[in-house]
Amino acid sequence: MIEPETKARGGHAVPAAAPTLPHSAAEMKSVFVGLMQDLTEFRQGITNQLQAQDEKLTMLDRKTAFAGRPALSTRADIEAPHQKAFEGYLRSGDEDSLRGLDLEAKSMSTAINSDGGYLVDPQTSETIQSVLRSTASIRTIASVVNVEANSYDVLVDHNDIGSTWANETSALTETQSPQIDRISIGLHELSAMPKVSQRLLDDSAFDIEGWLAARIADKFARAEAAAFINGDGLDKPKGFLAHPMIPNDSWAWGSLGYVPTGAAGDFSSTNASDAIIELVYALEARYRTQASFVMNSKTAGAVRKMKDADGRFLWSDGLASGEPARLMGYPVLISEQMPDIATATAAIAFGDFAAGYTIAERPDLRVMRDPFSAKPHVLFYATKRVGGDVSDFAAIKLLKFDLN
Repeated sequence: MIEPETKARGGHAVPAAAPTLPHSAAEMKSVFVGLMQDLTEFRQGITNQLQAQDEKLTMLDRKTAFAGRPALSTRADIEAPHQKAFEGYLRSGDEDSLRGLDLEAKSMSTAINSDGGYLVDPQTSETIQSVLRSTASIRTIASVVNVEANSYDVLVDHNDIGSTWANETSALTETQSPQIDRISIGLHELSAMPKVSQRLLDDSAFDIEGWLAARIADKFARAEAAAFINGDGLDKPKGFLAHPMIPNDSWAWGSLGYVPTGAAGDFSSTNASDAIIELVYALEARYRTQASFVMNSKTAGAVRKMKDADGRFLWSDGLASGEPARLMGYPVLISEQMPDIATATAAIAFGDFAAGYTIAERPDLRVMRDPFSAKPHVLFYATKRVGGDVSDFAAIKLLKFDLN
């Protein structure tokens, strides 16, 4: 057979011949079978790699389960050297690992302060603080500030400046100057001393960090909640109920105004809801937008039954999960440290606590290990510094269960 001759024109290269395709069914079948074999081998390789990876993950899971101790932090150990050193200090009193740490200036220092003890590692401290914030305490609605000093001063301007109308040619006269008060909130030491046996500490299955955080958080939360409401200010925060109470009609700075219920140790029998309504509007409008009720469970049970003149309940449950109940449209904080309904007691408070009450605290928590005082147990002495006081006496009003 004579092949046709192909010549280039104009100096261009002769194009390559196109690849020859299989012409018969047998050739096409052979190509298809080879392609399927290649795909099968590729899939088997991927399956083998995934199986090997699953075996490695299973081995790691077994090692974690065998250890039996849930980690307080999900970060890698290399990212939390202070946590490992602190755990060693809690378990065996090893101070060398804490002293040898070289942390950044922004981190928590491991040096011993004048009071003694080591700073809790950051993750444990966060665990305790989260429990404090979730506790039913006015901490959740008050103003909370972190300080580095032993006190915190609040400057309050409770007197408006004067003003006058004037035209272009009239002479201006001096107006009234604002009056600024300084409220100093001292920080007090709050301590807890849980203990555990040395044998339990030696057991690696015991979550020492979690146990210590839970015990300290529970102790601190209950002590704080009581002090912020009823504390006398002597070596503890001063609660808002510790300040003088006077009728709201004659209210003056430095005291809390109250509205009487009209009955000794109870609501007025004529219309119990009137006292709640009067309490709400005894508070100035600028505070009502962020105001909350504070009462204990027994008082809430009595208030929940109240209806207005049209027979509608004053109390309503939260519309969504996690939302507080509402009384006349305002959230209700149930704090068991509030007094029960009794003669001449202020069992219900209403106000803007973010403006009316300030909590000052140092951001550090210190723990000192004592293996000698209570052998064979080990004591853990934990301390923090916190203070609180009323910062705006006009922002909180009380309902007093009395005739006047």
